[in-house]
Amino acid sequence: MIDADFKFFEELLRRESGLSITQEKIYLLESRLLPVAGRFKLQGLPGVVTRLRETRDADLTRAVVEAMTTNETSFFRDNLPFQRLKEDILPAFIESRAAQKSLRIWSAACSSGQEAYSIAMLLKEYGPRLTGWKFEILATDLSQDILAQAMAGGYSQFEVQRGLPIQMLIRYFTQQGDKWTVKQELKDMVSFKPANLLTDTPQFGQFDIVFCRNVLIYFDLQTKEKVLRALKGSLRQDGILFLGGAETVIGITDTFKSHPDVKGIYVRDDSTFAAAKKAI
Repeated sequence: MIDADFKFFEELLRRESGLSITQEKIYLLESRLLPVAGRFKLQGLPGVVTRLRETRDADLTRAVVEAMTTNETSFFRDNLPFQRLKEDILPAFIESRAAQKSLRIWSAACSSGQEAYSIAMLLKEYGPRLTGWKFEILATDLSQDILAQAMAGGYSQFEVQRGLPIQMLIRYFTQQGDKWTVKQELKDMVSFKPANLLTDTPQFGQFDIVFCRNVLIYFDLQTKEKVLRALKGSLRQDGILFLGGAETVIGITDTFKSHPDVKGIYVRDDSTFAAAKKAI
């Protein structure tokens, strides 16, 4: 790949998705985008660049971005965040929101939906204790194709075996051939919408809990700071932000502060800390 074509893809991906790629990832560009070129009947990656330079084809742009987006996820991924959510965070919010009886949770960059459905299952496990409560779980992703999979709620045997307890599989899924499908009662708890973290965050209002895990690792420093600043505006003053275990705000922004004892959990720098103190 010539330098000019690499530079074109580098700038397009950063502008459209925040994704940061380096020369070492040329092999990834080629392996993921050659099928896109074939689908659009273009002559390899130079053909993709030429088409986009000449027409700014929106469908082709979306296909390029979606092909380069990593959609790795699993049910109850890494487990500890969900353990903290179940044992500490949710009980604290149930107490602090007792009058309103409502809770808004956002699963940002939700991929194929396992994170959002994992959260829904934890809420269902509380049973009668949450009678009368209103829960809104918003799950968003840049990729409309992956969102279609998430909304369908169908998973392979391999996917349900990755982190999903057998009791929950039996309780919240139905088997259809070699697929396991999320039951409607769980689907009704989650709203899936397309969204770009770089531009669409303000439209969703504020949340009590935001999951934005294993996303920042794909961004450059400037983009990380921009996204975190937007997430602060999306989090209520006593809200909780979950990042991935390998992610941090240190050296990036002072809009959040981490909890000293629980890795991956953050609050706003101006947090009232009412729920957070009880939770962690």
